[in-house]
Amino acid sequence: MDAMLLISLILTGLILALIIKGLMIVQQSEAVVIERLGSYNKTLSPGVNWVIPFIDRPRAIKVRRYQAIDGQNVPVVLEETRIDRRETVLDFPGQAVITADNVSVTVNGALYFQVIDPERAVYQTENLIQAIEILAKTSLRSEVGKMELDKLFESRQEINDKLQLVMDEAGNKWGVKVTRVEIQDINIPVEVEDAMRKQMAAERERRALVLRASGEREAAIAQAEGEKRSNILVAEGEKEAAILMAEGQRQAIDKVLAAGGERLDPQLVIGYLLGLEYLKTLPDIGKEGDRIFLPYEASSVLGAVGSLEALLKNTQK
Repeated sequence: MDAMLLISLILTGLILALIIKGLMIVQQSEAVVIERLGSYNKTLSPGVNWVIPFIDRPRAIKVRRYQAIDGQNVPVVLEETRIDRRETVLDFPGQAVITADNVSVTVNGALYFQVIDPERAVYQTENLIQAIEILAKTSLRSEVGKMELDKLFESRQEINDKLQLVMDEAGNKWGVKVTRVEIQDINIPVEVEDAMRKQMAAERERRALVLRASGEREAAIAQAEGEKRSNILVAEGEKEAAILMAEGQRQAIDKVLAAGGERLDPQLVIGYLLGLEYLKTLPDIGKEGDRIFLPYEASSVLGAVGSLEALLKNTQK
């Protein structure tokens, strides 16, 4: 009886030990790939799971990560049996890339991915992180090599979108979803940076000169337009003044002829009026003290003024 009880206790202990050994608790956002006798059996979901001890074993996945050692990021390959299904960021170090115009730049990028299918992540690639990193680097080098340096700085989003398409195509096979790719830094050589700074300064100066020349051109056009309008107004004023003056002279001739009747010669009246204009301008001619020469006909005109004036007085009497 004692032997049977002992055997029962031993068997019970072994069964409990097997049950406890087979229990596996999987945390939230984790997954475990189980192999049975070397082949894939199932993927454990979060919670309490039971596997057959010594027959079912978790398959480890190789993960390449970077660790800071002596101030440098050193790649370290680890084997983990629990697959993290959360979104993970891969900040791979900067790499030298040559642009389309043969300028060597260093590009530092970051990649965000998430394991969607743990089975594919384990069996479709030997080192998941390394495969993603190398594909991202080669794709980045290919896209940057198609662009010139000036366009590179303004095409970051375009490069990110193209890289994400390439990574998605490969990630579907590996059971990985690449959520986004970001270019963090673009470092250029010092001499190229100095040349770009000088080019930017020259471009700003050129724009300033263009704006200044455009302003001066518009000002000259406005000034010429103003002078044109001013000349037009002056000409119109002189025209109207001449018309009014001619009208006044015509009315003066008509009055003189009306006053003299038929005894007055129209040519004599016109000479009379011209003589009056000479008399009005004589005080202003010699103001500067210069010697003035009058035309010979002026003496006859002035004589006609005196004779016509005497004739008009006799007519009025």
